[in-house]
Amino acid sequence: MPEPGAQRAADAAVPLTARGGTVAQWIVTVAVAGAGIATIRPMGPGSQGLLVIVLFGVNCAVLAVRLVPEESLPTTWPDSPFRTGWAALAVVAAAGLIAAADSGSSYLFAFFLVGLIGSRFDTRPALALAVLSSVLCAGALNLRAEPDERFAATLLGLSTGAAVLAGMAGRSRAQATRAAIEAAASAGKAARAEARTAVLAERTRIARDVHDVLAHSLAGINMQLELVDALVDTGDLDRIRAANGKAHDLVRESLKQARWTVHSLREDSLSLVDSLTAMLESSGHRDALTIEGEAGTLPVRVTQGLLRVAQEALTNAARHAPGSAVTVRLECTDATAILTVLNGPPTLPEATVPGSGLGLVGMRERVALLGGRITTGPVTEGPGRGGWRVRAEVPR
Repeated sequence: MPEPGAQRAADAAVPLTARGGTVAQWIVTVAVAGAGIATIRPMGPGSQGLLVIVLFGVNCAVLAVRLVPEESLPTTWPDSPFRTGWAALAVVAAAGLIAAADSGSSYLFAFFLVGLIGSRFDTRPALALAVLSSVLCAGALNLRAEPDERFAATLLGLSTGAAVLAGMAGRSRAQATRAAIEAAASAGKAARAEARTAVLAERTRIARDVHDVLAHSLAGINMQLELVDALVDTGDLDRIRAANGKAHDLVRESLKQARWTVHSLREDSLSLVDSLTAMLESSGHRDALTIEGEAGTLPVRVTQGLLRVAQEALTNAARHAPGSAVTVRLECTDATAILTVLNGPPTLPEATVPGSGLGLVGMRERVALLGGRITTGPVTEGPGRGGWRVRAEVPR
């Protein structure tokens, strides 16, 4: 079903046959019929006069068809085998009016009929009917012309077929206009579909980010609270206080993670370098960021994706390697941005709060959506031996 805007544009732009008769068409139709009434003779009693009246009425009816849009005709009419036959009979009626009338503007009906045929028929049948009109009208005009006027009459009769060219030109313009409007409507639909896809993709990204925060925090908080419930009956206050303290720590960590997530979701967020610096300082890792190359202004999606990778890597480091040193390295070239997060081995007891197991999966999905690649794994040699490395490389 066409869009309302496109339909209004089509109604305003498509001429002649695509819509109902315009004011100009009504004026022309009434003018031709009025000129016929005023000039065509004989009209009245008598066999010839009655014949002229009948043929005049038929031609007026055919002329009025110009005011009827093709869409209003039966759907089977354009492919009907009788359509060309009816058009041929209309041509015969136009030529018959010329032959039956002794004077007047009867030839005008032939011109407008052939123009109508050109606008509504395919090229081959339109040309055939135009030739038929030229031959019949030339013969009809010769019948009533004086000997010295027959050459001019013949030329006038043959010229009726030329009106088919005007009709064909109007049809081509109407088809081109309809095609342009349909193309514009299709482009509009494609743009709207692309916008909807972008919205859905953004919703998916936000849902993934929020899930990362909630899944990593609420699961641990729930476990600690369940442990508190289990310990209430035992009366072990020390363990209850310890579990309650861990739950509070998780709440504080979750709030910090939520702030990072909201920050990275904003399109007007800080640059990647400033955001990484703030993130590391809030995690207690000062002067841990190293920059190589010119970061400049990265696309929003790249900045958000790398921030979420850094956030996830820092969360894992705090959970699985508490007390370890963390370093972050950002390497920027003209084509890529590479973020490496390296943490050493733990120096404090590892937290007993389990993760959701989806952190690494989420990082891989996020980097894959950016067209990049990510590698994670333990460090087996060098200064960070015994620690963990996360390396994400994405195109700029």
